[in-house]
Amino acid sequence: MVYYNDNELMIRNMEEADAQVLTDEEISQGWNADISKYLSRLRDQSEGKCVSLTAVYKGLPAGYVNIYITGLGGAFSGKGLPEIVDFGVLEKFQRKGIGSKLMDVAEQIAAEYADSVWLGVGLHSGYGSAQRMYAKRGYIPDGTGVWYRDKPCAQYETEIANDDDLVLFLSKKLEWKGEN
Repeated sequence: MVYYNDNELMIRNMEEADAQVLTDEEISQGWNADISKYLSRLRDQSEGKCVSLTAVYKGLPAGYVNIYITGLGGAFSGKGLPEIVDFGVLEKFQRKGIGSKLMDVAEQIAAEYADSVWLGVGLHSGYGSAQRMYAKRGYIPDGTGVWYRDKPCAQYETEIANDDDLVLFLSKKLEWKGEN
């Protein structure tokens, strides 16, 4: 399904061929990438657990995001709210509005299921652009503090690493399109 299309950018459901292209591109730019992540998202999409999107810029896969109908885990788990998972735009396509448009579409899809959406964002500098974008889009911290490997960190915790598993959960109110 195509969710957005203009002369340069199309946002559509992720396809199997996207998995290899995105993995290869992420590896070439030094990201820790594994095709199994994409194949897992495609499997979840086929089972109706999520909507996986690919942004295609001038004919090339440029970014991705996944909207899980009910969250996978973390601060909002079990609350019946959709979760945005694994958002990314390849470096050579950044600063072209692709990430913002991906998030627009992800939030529109989430609004079909609930009045709020949530996500976890990493805390190291590699997530700096995403952190700024989420703040500008109105995402706010949930108040449970920092989480590491799906568990909240205790105050003064010292047994954690500043890696991709160290996250802060954020949420945003949406204009719900579902039934009252």
